[in-house]
Amino acid sequence: MTMTASTPAQSLRAKAEMWIPGLHVLRTYQMPWLPRDIVAGLVLSALLVPQGMAYAELAGLPAITGLYTTVVCLLAYAAFGPSPYLVLGPDSSLGPMIAAAILPLAAGDEAYAIALAGMLALVVGALCVGAGIARLGFVADLISKPVRVGYLAGLAVTIFVGQLPKLFGFSVDADGLFREFFAVLQNLDQTNPWTLAVGLLTLVIILGMKRWAPRLPGILFAVLASIAATVIFDLASQGVDVIGVLPQGFPRPTFPAVALADLPLLAAAALGMTLLAVGDTISTSTGFAARRGYEVDGDQELVGIGSANLLAGLFPGFPISTSGSRTAVAEQSGAKTQLTGVVAGLSVLAMLLFAPGLVKNMPQSALAALVIAAALSLFDAAALRRLRSARRSEFGLALVCILGVALVGVLPGIVIAVTVSILQAFVRSWRPHSAVLGKPQGVDGYHDLQRYPDGEQRPGLLLLRWDAPLFFANANIFRKFVREQVAAASPAPIWVIIAA
Repeated sequence: MTMTASTPAQSLRAKAEMWIPGLHVLRTYQMPWLPRDIVAGLVLSALLVPQGMAYAELAGLPAITGLYTTVVCLLAYAAFGPSPYLVLGPDSSLGPMIAAAILPLAAGDEAYAIALAGMLALVVGALCVGAGIARLGFVADLISKPVRVGYLAGLAVTIFVGQLPKLFGFSVDADGLFREFFAVLQNLDQTNPWTLAVGLLTLVIILGMKRWAPRLPGILFAVLASIAATVIFDLASQGVDVIGVLPQGFPRPTFPAVALADLPLLAAAALGMTLLAVGDTISTSTGFAARRGYEVDGDQELVGIGSANLLAGLFPGFPISTSGSRTAVAEQSGAKTQLTGVVAGLSVLAMLLFAPGLVKNMPQSALAALVIAAALSLFDAAALRRLRSARRSEFGLALVCILGVALVGVLPGIVIAVTVSILQAFVRSWRPHSAVLGKPQGVDGYHDLQRYPDGEQRPGLLLLRWDAPLFFANANIFRKFVREQVAAASPAPIWVIIAA
């Protein structure tokens, strides 16, 4: 066999594509993917605009900064991010942290608050890129399948409940899943029937087309239908809240100027935001990779989100994270590659520059329906049923993750689930499953006699299985297991074979 050595140009290209996955996507892109990437990007842009503005206000910043942040982080991740589905942007969980960090230092100065937010993004970006270069993406290996399934299911529940007020046409002031849900129930008398109707119409179109016409862009049809219904029936006059006209224009990049005395406080806040962003990114990326059958490069994910934060910091932007709901929308809309993010980012940019009133008539309840449909796709009931039937302990781990994410928040929930996963792995190694093996009739191989009581055993031979490596913590347990089985065997064995 002959082997062809790579040329210096090929080696350079390989290294460039390793650090800039977008180059590999461009080189290997298949034209049949283009329509789906374009449709998914256009659908995604309709979601990004209102959410970007809302999360900027949540962070104590002008709404327009959310759109600037959205555009630059999508373009940066398309170049440096490895996942074909992951969507980055302003995040509801980071918003309060940003506000708590910058507003006391800004003391009412809006321009300085924007500079502080930009510096925060730069620090978060530097920490993420540094972690990726240092190969700290191994955190992805701690997220087992039950954790991934539970994380996405818990995220789905959280997203669903969070969108209910917008779907019904009112707002609630409550923190926590149960408080927010009960607040919705207490305020049902404030429901705007037109708002609810157009939201349910949007949801029915999305779910109906997904079931009966999955090859068509159901989300895009639903968005267009909601806008058409709003215009034809003049729903804005009936109290239906719409997105409205966008601010116009786009800024030039500038380095944020902040006082040196404020840097230590910003660095401390940035560390917490980095942990949250990395946890969200690795968990979401791992979850969607498992659903779609590709591998996660945790180190490159850190470089991708770090690059997005760095670029956001050079504009009037702020720290960003991964969005599970927007990622689900991209996936559900048929996204194939990172080009989806490019299309979405350029669409938002085009609206800012040329058509700020393009989606002004899109109802907020239609937006809520779109997010709810995406959340429903994250809740993999079939996977939970498989875990329950295969191994109760893994099903329990998934439930822990669901409850953790839904009740105490995304990052604390992930920390709880990963901690339980590590403890469970230790317990399995310390007291692993063990069995006496026999040969069942009509079944290939040797199997646990507790599952196959009719399994045949050869006289004088004891075949044992030990489902863990031997080490100091389980050595005594292993010795006791072998001795007990030898003592219980009849006739007494001559040979003992350990399958481990």
